[in-house]
Amino acid sequence: MDLIEFVKGLITTVVIIAWFIFLLAWVVGWLIKGLPIPFLRLKRFGGKLIEDAVWAAFWLAMGTTVFAIIAYIVSSVQLPMPQPPQMP
Repeated sequence: MDLIEFVKGLITTVVIIAWFIFLLAWVVGWLIKGLPIPFLRLKRFGGKLIEDAVWAAFWLAMGTTVFAIIAYIVSSVQLPMPQPPQMP
């Protein structure tokens, strides 16, 4: 396994885990915010959790885009160098 494939696999794994954590935080935030309880502080915490999850999704999308661009550039630069000219 070469280094580029390892980095691509690692990036993919980290991004999948990060999106799962985002979804989990977003769902828990909506559950807490929507609970029929009289504790306003707890409901505000649910709203804050939703807001943080949305910001996390934005930055996760931006980071994923940057990593994809870097991986594309590196894979195109990785092409083998041509052979030097030979003297006859």
